[in-house]
Amino acid sequence: MDKAARYRELKAEIESVVSGETSITARYATASCILSQAFAPRFFWTGFYVVDPLKDAELVVGPYQGTLGCLRIPFGKGVCGHVASSREPVIVPDVHAFPGHIACDSASNSEIVVPVFDANGELAAVLDVDSTELDAFDQVDQEGLVAICDTLLTA
Repeated sequence: MDKAARYRELKAEIESVVSGETSITARYATASCILSQAFAPRFFWTGFYVVDPLKDAELVVGPYQGTLGCLRIPFGKGVCGHVASSREPVIVPDVHAFPGHIACDSASNSEIVVPVFDANGELAAVLDVDSTELDAFDQVDQEGLVAICDTLLTA
């Protein structure tokens, strides 16, 4: 099965598992687990940083699979903060070359981050996936993860 087909399959699986679930935490935890298991070991760290409603322009770690993550990331800082500010997905082939990269785990070498929007179009979180491989992510990963994130809060 090619990677695009695998993402379509995973999207359907995630939607099926979270159907009717009202807890956003449970939805994020489910997506993190399914994605991490499906693409291990390429997906070294898979999880969500959630917009903190009590802190202006700051992300707080949410459900994830992997090693210890950063607890908080200000908008505009690092890859996740950049995506929170820009509201656009980013593929980083070499995190060590990304200006202002925050090294939550020194084993990470490449990263993809995708914004997650609520039903009102407001930023709710970002999905962050790290790999120990350089240049581990491509347009197919981005399209697959965006499709999953687009339905995560509405499935």
